Parts: sequence; C-alpha cells; structure tokens
Amino acid sequence: MSEDHNAYQRRYYTERPLPRLSLDLAGTPYVKNQVDAVVTSLDLEPGATVLDVGCGLGKYTVALADLGINVEGLDLTPELIEELRERRPDIPGHVGDAATPLPQLAGRFDATVGFFFLHHVDHLSGVFTNLHATLRPGGRLAFLEPNPYFPGYYAQIAFTRGMTWRGERGILRMRPSTIRKAADASDLRLTGHGAFGAVPPVLANRKWGRAMERVAEKIPMWDRVGAFRLLILE
Repeated sequence: MSEDHNAYQRRYYTERPLPRLSLDLAGTPYVKNQVDAVVTSLDLEPGATVLDVGCGLGKYTVALADLGINVEGLDLTPELIEELRERRPDIPGHVGDAATPLPQLAGRFDATVGFFFLHHVDHLSGVFTNLHATLRPGGRLAFLEPNPYFPGYYAQIAFTRGMTWRGERGILRMRPSTIRKAADASDLRLTGHGAFGAVPPVLANRKWGRAMERVAEKIPMWDRVGAFRLLILE
C-alpha cells in the first residue's frame, strides 16, 4: 500500500471511537455466524493454524480462538495490536503491512483469513501474493467482505458517524470479476464467492432477527446480492 493510503487508514481506525470493532462483540451471534461461514468453507478443525489479517482489535480473532483454532493476528495499526495483546496475551499479534513481504510469517498457516479487511487495501494482487506466502502447502485464503451489490452498506456509510467514502470506497472492488483478475495476477484462483446475510447486528443478535434473515436468504439469487461476500482463493 502507498504511504498516503496507509496513513489515512491508520487515522481512520484510531481518531474516533469504533464500538463496532469492540473485542466484547466476539461472542455475539452476528460475529459467530460470519466466523462459522469462513471456518466451514475452509474445513478448519480445532488445532488448525490461522492468520487473521487486518484483525483490528481482534473480535474475529478471538471468535476463532474460541473455536479451538490456533490463531494469530496481523494489523497495520500498532495501537490496535497493542490493545489486542493487552486483552488477550494468549493470542500472538503482529504489526505489519499485508502489501509487503512478511518473512516472519512465511509458510506457517493452514489458512489466512480477513474479515472486512480487503476493501481497505489499494493493491489487491500484491496483498494476495504476500498472504499466499504465509500458507503451508495446500493452504487457502478466505476473505469476508461487504457485497457491493447490497445497498445497505451505502446507507451505513452515509449515516454512520465517522465512516467516510474515502475509507470504505474499496467496497466497489469486491466484485468477483475484480477479485478474479487480481487473483490471476498473483497465480491464484478464485474458487468460491457466494454471498449471504441480510440484517445488521442489532437485528442479527436477536432470535427473531435471525429468523427474518433466514427467510431473506431463501430469496432466489440471494447468493449474489446478500450482505456479505465470502471469497475463497487457492
């Protein structure tokens, strides 16, 4: 990533309160559902080694650890990794830029995953190349991202205090065609790109909200327009 881009992303995640990133949300149904989707798609079992890239404060990292997965976190922002280390010293945290080589992490993981991380980077193919190098033979990459075909995200950006189009505009690149092109440039294949989900956390964390979401997911073509797009690369 460029230095200007990196500097903006660090400010974006440190200059205002970010309650939606709180580590205390790791056990909520909303987060568990997203983590389960990634774990199931990758066939991960307890004891698997996983790198959570762009981990932030670690709510997804902790949710993975709670499943018995040996997870480590990587983030560009030192302040976020420092807080993760303070709250969960049992989870290794690393400060680094996924767009540059990561020799200390090379060849160590069964899978490298990112939750709402990829749309914040500016050079997809470079990130794919460097993260692929963190994998053991046969390992896969998985990213859960906002689906650009889901209109709720644009409303969220417009009406959520502190969110900016500059910080989130990478959502537009989370289309399978764009991801496939970047993967091809990194000698990888996009092998899965389904979409799911429908409701925000305030509803997804309630039983009736989850029931409503299941109904929405039965709508034809929802695997294309659902809220979250799961991207698998190998």
